[in-house]
Amino acid sequence: MDKRFRIAHREAWIGVILVVINFIWWYGFGYGLGSAKVEQYSYIFGLPAWFFYSCILGSIVMIVLVILTVKLLFKDVPFEDEEGDVK
Repeated sequence: MDKRFRIAHREAWIGVILVVINFIWWYGFGYGLGSAKVEQYSYIFGLPAWFFYSCILGSIVMIVLVILTVKLLFKDVPFEDEEGDVK
């Protein structure tokens, strides 16, 4: 298998892992903290805590994770064929 495809498969799995982390974060805070009665909600900046942690803070955390992942784990791969021009 071409080295570029192995790198692409690895980076695709990293992307899938990031999506799963995002879903677990969102679901955990959204349904974990949001399952209480409305009268029992705590608020952060005027937003329910479950919404703040799952949507606002979750987005910030995922943006940072994606930036770090791209900078540290992804590789620059040339698009040209290594063996020369294909006719």
